[in-house]
Amino acid sequence: MTYSERLNNLIPGGCHTYSRGDDQYPENAPQIFERGEGAYTYTPDGKEFLDYGMALRAVTIGYGEKRIANAAIEQIWKGNNLTRASVIELEAAEAMVDLIPSVDMVKFAKNGSTVTSAAVKMARAYTGRKYIIRCFDHPFFSYDDWFIGDTVITRGIPKESHEHTVNFRYNDIQSLEVLFAQHPNEVAGVILEPATTEHPKDNFLQKVRDLCHKNGALFILDEMITGFRWHLQGAQTYYGVEPDLCTFGKGMANGFSVAALCGKREFMKIGGIKEIGAERVFLTSTTHGAEMSGLGALVETIKFYKEHDVIGHLWDYGTKIVAGMNAIAKELGIEDYFSAGGIECSPYYLTKDANKEVSMAFRTLFSQEMIKNGVLMPVIVFSYAHKQRELDRTFEATRKALQVYKKALEEGVEKYLVGEVVKPVFRKYN
Repeated sequence: MTYSERLNNLIPGGCHTYSRGDDQYPENAPQIFERGEGAYTYTPDGKEFLDYGMALRAVTIGYGEKRIANAAIEQIWKGNNLTRASVIELEAAEAMVDLIPSVDMVKFAKNGSTVTSAAVKMARAYTGRKYIIRCFDHPFFSYDDWFIGDTVITRGIPKESHEHTVNFRYNDIQSLEVLFAQHPNEVAGVILEPATTEHPKDNFLQKVRDLCHKNGALFILDEMITGFRWHLQGAQTYYGVEPDLCTFGKGMANGFSVAALCGKREFMKIGGIKEIGAERVFLTSTTHGAEMSGLGALVETIKFYKEHDVIGHLWDYGTKIVAGMNAIAKELGIEDYFSAGGIECSPYYLTKDANKEVSMAFRTLFSQEMIKNGVLMPVIVFSYAHKQRELDRTFEATRKALQVYKKALEEGVEKYLVGEVVKPVFRKYN
């Protein structure tokens, strides 16, 4: 049996995050990895790939960074998970509060879905309201029913679990104003990412905040991706706006499992136990939420960022890779069909067919050809470990891949594509 067959035989989806599944990669993609080091991942048989997935954006410094791994190992030798709160748990909380101006209190967990759902619960508990408004243009907030039920994948989710989730559009403040007007005094909170593929325009985030506060709703920023990439203090500092609640994860511990719900004391304290007589809010309660190894990695990651210009490197590398890929496309005369763009520290590439329509088939082809040349690029995600050597290798692979891309535009993609076209995660049917 192949690795894929073995994985899918034992694990629904063949992995524990749908975006790692077989349907997200071309047929020639490596089915399994054994280890990662710096900017590279390696299969069990020793094949090396320059990685532009970086553990779904969780690794921002590089795979296997020794000082961070050693900080985690030190906590493992101390017991890793104790009967009551640990010293590193306190140190990690203090580090986050000291780091981010909007944060007075923090609650740790192991994944982003836990803390975004906790933010939603807190908004509802604080306001006594039901409706949550989420940004439609931002792809993922949680695996919990309040969000997934608001997508096309509703099987197994009762309607009443998500009927109070409604959505608005990014950089369209009127779409949010309409929802507040439709649900007066019923909105508990608004959740969105500070940015994804484009910057906020015309003080959009400040307008969202003001609209929330005008209507008595909580302003929640999901910094799962933007945190530890746009700015060490999060995109909230980069864009100059303070949320009531914010969530972090992914890159905050360089691949170790740490997520956090953070926010102002006024809201966070309702999940506490020290206000005698106050009605309780069961916010989160996770046995492994404050696992010491991950929190040791978090504290060391913050130190690493402060000692090295990680953020500056990410912005610089992204600027170079976008310019370089676009230059190659222009050199080949296909700049109208393939392009890189977006926000420099987190860019994207766009693939179009001969009719200049966005094409998943051509996206699959490009990924397929990059893999042939030793570069795994499902998206464009890089780390501090990506240097000039990696950039040169990327451009060499891009030139070869786009030469095939050009032929496919002229002769048909089906002539060059092997296997199935990659599929979107959020679809009704397999």
